[in-house]
Amino acid sequence: MYNQQQIIIRVADHIDTHYAKRITDEMEASAKARGTGIAKRSPEYVAQKMLEGKAVIALTHTGEWVGFCYIEEWSHGKFVANSGLIVAPEFRKSGVAKQIKQRIFNLSREKYPDAKIFGLTTGLAVMKINSELGYEPVTYSELTDDEDFWAGCKSCINYDILMSKERKNCMCTAMLFDPKDHYTPKETKEDFEKKSKLYERLLRFKQLFGKNKNGNGKLSALFSVFFH
Repeated sequence: MYNQQQIIIRVADHIDTHYAKRITDEMEASAKARGTGIAKRSPEYVAQKMLEGKAVIALTHTGEWVGFCYIEEWSHGKFVANSGLIVAPEFRKSGVAKQIKQRIFNLSREKYPDAKIFGLTTGLAVMKINSELGYEPVTYSELTDDEDFWAGCKSCINYDILMSKERKNCMCTAMLFDPKDHYTPKETKEDFEKKSKLYERLLRFKQLFGKNKNGNGKLSALFSVFFH
């Protein structure tokens, strides 16, 4: 097993494009294993992010692929998303996902210092990492209204749920970092840790009753009240 010192995490570039197919295959396999939705991305799309300098890749010293994440820009740069976080199965639960998220977050702040950084996720582990970076749970109305962003959800298995809720909520939980108005990472982390057990329970209920006509909306309202 590799330790942290044997993994390199850096901004991806043209020499990394040959990893694109492996990355997208793992994204799809991971989503299927979890039984959750994912907005599918092609190897060409992922490779383009590498060429634009808007992606972070993790590799071993011998060139074995470890993990990946990329930046998407919305609403003319007013919003950015750190999307597609994926770690190879053999490197999961090693702490590398947290390091990748930190690096892509820093890259986003460097490239888009005034932008709001947001994410949609069904994973409690990702929510915990986001909270440590200063993200806060929010309602969907606080996210970008860019139609291209929401069109990307069409390939997700939960797209019908999203549309039936008029894009107000879905199976994913929205989280946002606003550079002009946010808690410090320490405050957000402590707040999240205090509430994480109840939050995990609420998340399970959200996934269980997500297809119910009214249930998902009521649970989203609970999330909003509970975390604000």
